[in-house]
Amino acid sequence: MAKDVTLIATAAMGLESVVGNEVKQLGYEINVENGRVVFQAPISAIPRCNLWLRSADRVKVLVGKFNATTFDELFEATKALPWEQYIDENGKFPVSGKSVKSTLYSVSDCQAIVKKAIAERLKIKHGVAGKMPETEGSYKVEVAIHKDEALLTIDTSGAGLHKRGYRVGQGEAPLKETMAAALVMLTNWKPDYPLIDPFCGSGTIPIEAALIGQNIAPGFNREFASEEWSWIKPRYWNSAFEEAEDLANYDQPLDITGSDIDHNLTKIAKDNATEAGLADLIEWKQMQVRDLFIRQENGYIIGNPPYGQRIGDQKEVAKIYQDLGKIMREHPTWSVYILTAYDRFEKEYGVQATKKRKLFNGFIETNYYQYFGNKQ
Repeated sequence: MAKDVTLIATAAMGLESVVGNEVKQLGYEINVENGRVVFQAPISAIPRCNLWLRSADRVKVLVGKFNATTFDELFEATKALPWEQYIDENGKFPVSGKSVKSTLYSVSDCQAIVKKAIAERLKIKHGVAGKMPETEGSYKVEVAIHKDEALLTIDTSGAGLHKRGYRVGQGEAPLKETMAAALVMLTNWKPDYPLIDPFCGSGTIPIEAALIGQNIAPGFNREFASEEWSWIKPRYWNSAFEEAEDLANYDQPLDITGSDIDHNLTKIAKDNATEAGLADLIEWKQMQVRDLFIRQENGYIIGNPPYGQRIGDQKEVAKIYQDLGKIMREHPTWSVYILTAYDRFEKEYGVQATKKRKLFNGFIETNYYQYFGNKQ
């Protein structure tokens, strides 16, 4: 096995630069592309990136890329790749796929051909007669073809990185943990400033802010598929977990509040925070936005309020934004960051945003409205 591998940290549309900055902070040189950040790194980067990346969706190993316009080309080029370096003799290797603007448009056929080519290669290299056993481990292969270029990867994460392991409950439309972390990282918030989420739902933004504030690795409470891989030495995982423990700042005081109009959601949020080990670090309140009372200076509002996309909700949502704008105009030292798909947000809030950033919350196109406070 080579000392270095090519890794891909996948990113939601609009978050590539956020993911890229995280990878750079871990010490790796990057290339930012649409939907992904590509970088060369030692094998030890696989545990570190899975543990530390807050805004990435997954970490994948790039096995190879090549042009393919026929099934024969796809088969032969796939078979020529060194799969035996990545997949153990008894390893399970399910194949998923996608194809966009390519000659080979049948995804199911591409998956079957890649699966067959990998099996043929592994049988020869591992000296296996008959079918590969596929009884141990998980090596999820993906063939992604875009404009006739095939990208073959293996997923190191297993469950998506947004699954931190602390969510014991949620509301109807929970914000992904990776997006919540990105919303915090797109601000200038530091842990010595107060932070309020007046639309906290099941608590994702306050919880992610607390993890950031105390520098707790977001993957500390879960497992990863690549922990079972023989070519990633256990000492790499042990070192990564030790690093995460050493860098955590559990003594950092925090002033974080999450509130919501629904008392059931604030209870769920509190339960989620407890599961994350943050029970005493976040204050939870059941209240309406119009009752928001701010005592401190130089704080931050970060929220993902209702979008008003259902019929009958428009007036109610408009009133929420009006109330928030009225309150925050009395607190000019506070910065306000709001993610919403409501296209009249600035009009109802009463102030044009200092900056807007287009983001996708799932499949919903939104804007992240940013108002910078006048710090004292």
